[in-house]
Amino acid sequence: MRALVVILLVTLLLGVASVALAVSGNLPFASDPTDGRRGKTPRSAVDRFDGSRAFELLERQVELGPRPAGSRPARRLAALLREELPNGRYQRVPGGLRNVVGEVRGSDPDRMVVVGAHYDTKDIPGFVGANDGASGTATVVELARTIQPGELDPSVVFILFDGEESPRGTPDDAFEQRGLRGSKVAAAAHEGAEAMILLDFVGDRDLSIPREANSDRRLWSRLREAAAEVGQEDVFPDATRGPILDDHVPFRRAGVPAIDLIDFDFPCFHKRCDDLSAVSAESVDAVGETVLQLLRTL
Repeated sequence: MRALVVILLVTLLLGVASVALAVSGNLPFASDPTDGRRGKTPRSAVDRFDGSRAFELLERQVELGPRPAGSRPARRLAALLREELPNGRYQRVPGGLRNVVGEVRGSDPDRMVVVGAHYDTKDIPGFVGANDGASGTATVVELARTIQPGELDPSVVFILFDGEESPRGTPDDAFEQRGLRGSKVAAAAHEGAEAMILLDFVGDRDLSIPREANSDRRLWSRLREAAAEVGQEDVFPDATRGPILDDHVPFRRAGVPAIDLIDFDFPCFHKRCDDLSAVSAESVDAVGETVLQLLRTL
């Protein structure tokens, strides 16, 4: 009888302790329903970019499943993105592909900058590209929805590239030839841009974006100044990593100063774990606030 009383008392005490931990938010091993939206990136010092709304668009893309260039889900996404971008339209890309282009006019009609990301995913079964594709696309769209006509000096052309990824089976040494299909078309059409800002791999929960060696030094320096002004200097460390072939390269070859915001030390690169568990709204917000500040200084 005494043993039974002891067991009941211990059970009661454990139950009370569990309730206390749950109320305090410290219950070990308990799943957090918002965990997929939260990462290590600190909040910005300003609040002009809606990171939560951008993350909702990231989630909508992932819900479509894999979105390789030319696929039915990719075309469904393109139609959605055209509706979301101000003055949205398609730009033809060889092979039946299409970029999605929007624009917000600035106060100086003779000035223009490009902000871009790719919306296709690598053609890998089950690969949904939450970071590699969806994060940059969502951030670009939210920037376009945030900036008002005449707010900035230059006009901003927002381009979501199709066919950044090379077709399945393409050897690595043929990537530049067979990939970057949408940005090659876009760069040829926007040779007069004074700057190009590419967003790729910007949703990583553990975000750190050093300068990529193909990125214009002067424009990158201005980006880091903008990051410091919004309290996100730690996201953009004073360091340089090796060159990456990405959608900014065709612009650089067209004579446009271009930078690539990419956290390439991403453990789920072209792996099925690049899903919602790998990204956070805070990371998307940090990049959005930084790029918005940069655009305000151009």
